[in-house]
Amino acid sequence: MRNRDLASDYVHRAGVRLRAIDVLFEGESWADVVRESQEIVELALKGLLRAHGIEAPRIHDVSGILIEERKRLPDAIQEQLGELARISRQLRRDRELSFYGTEDLTPSDFYSKEDAETARAGARTTVEAVRVHVPER
Repeated sequence: MRNRDLASDYVHRAGVRLRAIDVLFEGESWADVVRESQEIVELALKGLLRAHGIEAPRIHDVSGILIEERKRLPDAIQEQLGELARISRQLRRDRELSFYGTEDLTPSDFYSKEDAETARAGARTTVEAVRVHVPER
């Protein structure tokens, strides 16, 4: 891990993307809110891991790594790790489905406002929890 600025860049970009999902939410594009929320959570959690010397593999759900490496993360975030892992796992399940759909599922018909609200809340929770543990750019 040579680029020390990546962690703060990830978290900064995750924070900016929070505003983007508000635009998608206002446009009632529920599937896109879900997909973008997953990407926000992924960026923020990878920023947290990287800021604490943990190289995250190129996977979309880092919940297992959060739990395995919990001792290397700040004490102040320990209580939230279970919730952050749950959010990451849940949104990972929807990553492809919310973007591509399937032959028998159209994302715009499948995802609801409630799904979008849950995803957006998870993204906000994650960024807020992580932001205080990663140095700003």
